Order: sequence, then C-alpha cells, then structure tokens
Amino acid sequence: MWLTFAFGSALLLGFYDVFKKHALQGNAVLPVLMLNTLFSSLIFLPFILLSFIMPERMAQYPTIFVPRAGWDVHCYIILKAVIVLGSWISGYFGMKHLPITIVGPINATRPILVLLGAMLLFGERLNIYQWIGVILGAVSFMLLSRSGRKEGINFGKNRWIFCVVLAAVIGAVSGLYDKYLMRSLDPMLVQSWYNIYQLGIMGVILLVLWWPKRHDSPFRWHWSIPLISIFLCAADFLYFYALSLPDSMISIVSMVRRGSVIVSFIFGAMLFHEKNLKSKAFDLFLVLLGMLFLYLGSR
Repeated sequence: MWLTFAFGSALLLGFYDVFKKHALQGNAVLPVLMLNTLFSSLIFLPFILLSFIMPERMAQYPTIFVPRAGWDVHCYIILKAVIVLGSWISGYFGMKHLPITIVGPINATRPILVLLGAMLLFGERLNIYQWIGVILGAVSFMLLSRSGRKEGINFGKNRWIFCVVLAAVIGAVSGLYDKYLMRSLDPMLVQSWYNIYQLGIMGVILLVLWWPKRHDSPFRWHWSIPLISIFLCAADFLYFYALSLPDSMISIVSMVRRGSVIVSFIFGAMLFHEKNLKSKAFDLFLVLLGMLFLYLGSR
C-alpha cells in the first residue's frame, strides 16, 4: 500500500515541477517561493485550528487531525523547515535558469544518496528486484544528465547546475530526516507545522534579501503560482503517509518519487519546447522499467 502512495506522490510532484518552472520564467525567485509557503500554510491552517478548537471530533479523522505537541517536538519540525527551505531556495534558482529536462535528471540522483544513507542509518536492505530497479534508475538518470550536456551547458562551471546539485544533496538529507521523524511523529503534525514555520522564515528572507532590491528583480503574478502549493501539498501528504506505514522503505519511496521526471519530460516537450528530446527517450524507458522492478520487489 505504501508504494501506491509513493507512485501517487511522484505523479503530483511532476506537475509541481511543471508549474514551478512556468511560474519562475522571467520572474523573481524569492517572492514565488514566499507565495508557495503562504498558500501551503493556508491549506493546512484550517486543520490546525479545527484540531485545536475541537480535538475530540477531529480525532475521529486521523488522516487530517493535527495533534498537539510540546516545544521539544516543534524544534524538530523547525529543523525540517530549515532543511527544506535550503533545498528549495537552491532548487528554485536552478529551475529558473535551466531547462526542466536538465533539472529533473539532476534531482533524480537524490534517491542514490538517500539509498546510501538509509542503508547506513536505518539498516534497510533491498531484494534482487529492488536492486535491479535502483540500478536501472541510477543508470537512466546518469544518461539523462549526459544527454542534457548536448545543450551546451558546462556542468563544471555553471552556477545554476551547482544550485540544483546542492538542492539534490540537501533534499536527500531531508528525505532521511523525514524517515527519522515518521518513526515517532504524526505526518499531519509535521507537514502542517513545517509549512507554517517556513512561511515565517521566508518572510524574513524576503524582507532582507529581495525587498530592498525588488526593482532589479521584479515580481509578476502567474496563475501557476497557487498550483505549485496545491500539487506540492498533495504530493507531500501522500509521501508522509507512505513513510508513516510500518514496512515503508525511504530508499524505495525516494526513488519512486523521482519518477516525477517523466511528467516533467513530457511537459518540457509539450509546454516549454525543449531540445534533444529524442536522445532522452531511451533514458526514460529505463526509468519506467526501473519503476516496474521497484513495484515487483515491494509487493
């Protein structure tokens, strides 16, 4: 069951990347990210308030109930917010300046880092089908990255490539931390409150870094901005719920979620008219094949 939620999260995450790329085109990065945290917070704020006002009634619906927690628990959630924002800020700047068919494959290296961390920290072990899926996924993502170099982007000197790589590394740390949190904390408690804390942190960042120079980097409203938050919240809801299930494996969930690159590839061709798509078709076939083996190994 947890794998089904992981695949659903991957699909939603793909659309999240598409709307994020659309909103960032010719736009200031930090206000877009600020609005993302604002809309995400507004989505979860009613659940926090209702759970506080009528806890007995809301407790009858555990998937949307936000339990109370002490300050010691909230410190862990604040750390989660800081980690995620670090990944988002780096990733948003990279996404603005690079093709989505380049950003997707780089982000897709994240499960390899998560796999190594999960084996070292949580003692996770993979069966033969899962190993085949992981290897196929890793190979396909490396091939996709090589295909992207045909677009003239120097991976060693491009600062936006560095931003995306940094986002992937911090994102892997976030994934491992999520598995640690889900061992003892309620998914809705973490997801709802870390969005609230992100909003506060982003408010400070926006006032300090962007507002004084807002004329040099103007912000424009796009209809895709609220859709970023809607699809991200839905994707993360399925993700946290999958990790909260007893037999879930962060290494597999993380790999499956990177299947979102398929959605971003399709829309990169249809919506953004990106280049060198034919050379990436075989690579995407390997992604799909890897997802199939992950599914067979986790049934």
